[in-house]
Amino acid sequence: MDLLTRIRIVERTGSTNADLLAAPAAGEGEWLVALAQEAGRGRQGREWRSLKGNFFASTLIALRPTDPPAPSLSLAAGVALIRAVEAAAPATGLMLKWPNDLMIGPAKLAGILLERSGDRLVAGFGVNLANAPAIESRETIALSSVALVSPETFAPLIAAAFARALELWRSDLTRLTTAWLESAHPLGTPLTVRAGPDETLAGEFAGLDPDGALRLALADGSVRVMHAADVSLG
Repeated sequence: MDLLTRIRIVERTGSTNADLLAAPAAGEGEWLVALAQEAGRGRQGREWRSLKGNFFASTLIALRPTDPPAPSLSLAAGVALIRAVEAAAPATGLMLKWPNDLMIGPAKLAGILLERSGDRLVAGFGVNLANAPAIESRETIALSSVALVSPETFAPLIAAAFARALELWRSDLTRLTTAWLESAHPLGTPLTVRAGPDETLAGEFAGLDPDGALRLALADGSVRVMHAADVSLG
């Protein structure tokens, strides 16, 4: 089965992540792309707004006993996302922000949501190709500010980039982590991390743990390892 035949495009659905997880016959490498998504989700249950012309898609990964820690797949997804956008448009200022955002300068261009059920995991991608949604207290941007790219054109780019990143994840996690770091906010970048409803930390980016967790250097010289948190630059 070649790449294009593994990409299924539908006019509308609730959630591409939910659809793939609910399809027992779906195999690794299959992609579901929706031109409109009615129940899209971001991290921590947040709504992902479906604006016309944007990209909403998910792919399935069948986890193997020999695979690296599943959370580190977020690194593969991030590397694939930035490579696909680089291939689609001459965007400048592209940068990965932990844990799952792709930025152009200070504004969010795209996000990733990983969800797992047993040994099946889906990676969902939302990319502002045409329109930037309004998000309270967050700056957003659309790729249309630099180039016009359709969901149908972007789909094979992200599918090919993710296939390469997934192979690297399984064969050389260290190289994959290096690739992510080279595309992300640099070491020493000031970060504000909301680790919970009553806990906000200020520190500097100190790299990643092997499973993809954030290492935050605090002012007292200690390093806090964060597996789930909201991160702001500065």
